[in-house]
Amino acid sequence: MDNHELRAVATRALSLLDLTNLKDDCTPEQIVSLCVKAQTAFGPTAAICIWPRFVMQARTLLGPSSPVRIATVVNFPAGDARIEDVLAETRDAVADGADDIDLVIPYRALMAGNEQAVTAMVTAVKGACGSAILKTILETGELKDTALMRRASELAIAGGADFIKTSTGKVGVNATLEAADIMLQAIRDSRKKVGFKPAGGISNVMDASLYLRLADTIMGEDWAIPSTFRFGASGLLDDIIAVLSGGPSGANTSGY
Repeated sequence: MDNHELRAVATRALSLLDLTNLKDDCTPEQIVSLCVKAQTAFGPTAAICIWPRFVMQARTLLGPSSPVRIATVVNFPAGDARIEDVLAETRDAVADGADDIDLVIPYRALMAGNEQAVTAMVTAVKGACGSAILKTILETGELKDTALMRRASELAIAGGADFIKTSTGKVGVNATLEAADIMLQAIRDSRKKVGFKPAGGISNVMDASLYLRLADTIMGEDWAIPSTFRFGASGLLDDIIAVLSGGPSGANTSGY
């Protein structure tokens, strides 16, 4: 990939990035830094993705009309909370100013054969989102089985998910091209307007280019826009900025 192509990918990836801080020890000061970092000299990221306890702070910092959306996580990361608790978490996050809700599906229940648990959770949380969009995290690295990844995708889409997302970033295996291929095919076959979010371990522009190329191949070259495609990452932005500033890709950054 030549420099011109690399810069084009970097520009595209910037507009699709959910800049993430889901570290267990995240502080209010780091949220201030994240909000500043998301508004780059080359344009804003699509969103920031943060713990629910920081949503109200971020909304105050960004203001009501910021181009940077606020995403937060519920039922995270284990995916095994009661529906009632997840609904309360979701409603509180929306009231605090969240634009996107990233929900971990009850993937362990699915692995045990309980498809209804996924359908019930996704449907209920979608109903609590109001105008916020719902991204469902399948935790594909734990599902492992390709048929189960496909089924999780189908169940989430049927339940009303606006996006399906690979991973929490909190397990051993996070985003992979294999999972992305399965999930994108499920979206295509559903014929519904559903987006895709690979998350965890995508740390440079070259990595990002592989996922975008896959999306272009399966969904069409005009499909991957902020309303249909996001990257969930913490280290990717540093590499994007390095490339757009005239440097090389592949800096030793760390994905979440």
